[in-house]
Amino acid sequence: MIDQKLIPAAVLGGALAIGLIAGGALVGQGIVNARVGDRSVTVRGVSERNVVADLAVLSLRFTASGEELSAVQSQIDADLAIVRAFLKGQGYADDIVNLGRLEVTDTKNRDYAAQPGTPRYIMAQTVIVRTNDVARVAQTERALNDLVRQGVVLDFTAPTYVFTKLNDVRPAMIGEATASARTGAQKFAQDSGAALGPISRATQGSFEILAREDVDAESTSLNKRVRVVTTITYQLK
Repeated sequence: MIDQKLIPAAVLGGALAIGLIAGGALVGQGIVNARVGDRSVTVRGVSERNVVADLAVLSLRFTASGEELSAVQSQIDADLAIVRAFLKGQGYADDIVNLGRLEVTDTKNRDYAAQPGTPRYIMAQTVIVRTNDVARVAQTERALNDLVRQGVVLDFTAPTYVFTKLNDVRPAMIGEATASARTGAQKFAQDSGAALGPISRATQGSFEILAREDVDAESTSLNKRVRVVTTITYQLK
């Protein structure tokens, strides 16, 4: 004979089991719906633009050496006059030709390990030209041999070219990068059979200023390339 007390317990247990199964099904369906509602695609958009530097810095460093400090100083003064005349002949106004620091080395100083035969005094002077006439600086760079021919011991470094008008191209480039990203997202949505929804997250990458040709150094390249990459996440419907 079945114990009558067990029947309510069995009924209750069965009802509880059915409830758990139904609840589990609802929870499972809820997870599926959440995943469907959270479908998204993350794409990157790129914009690049060729630009020309608008600021140039030309640094001319020249040296003289000898055993007598006064003689070395006189040689530096003479070379400085030659350099100034050269730059004037290149078309630079006096007010944009600036003197850098004067360097003096005494190789007999106990802190200086000079090789035998090294002159006692080595002196270096730097002249700096800063101008927006970048084409003139590029021309001057090709004419620096004239200084060497006149006896100036030139420690040559290439001019530095700078693009300072990033703010002028920034808005348009951001727009181009965003449009590029949207085109990629639309293609992905089309291929996956979904509709493209609104933007859920967007990150604007930092702007890069590069040499136009990868083999060149950016700082010494007159022709440059500005690049920005945006990362955008779109919802999919």
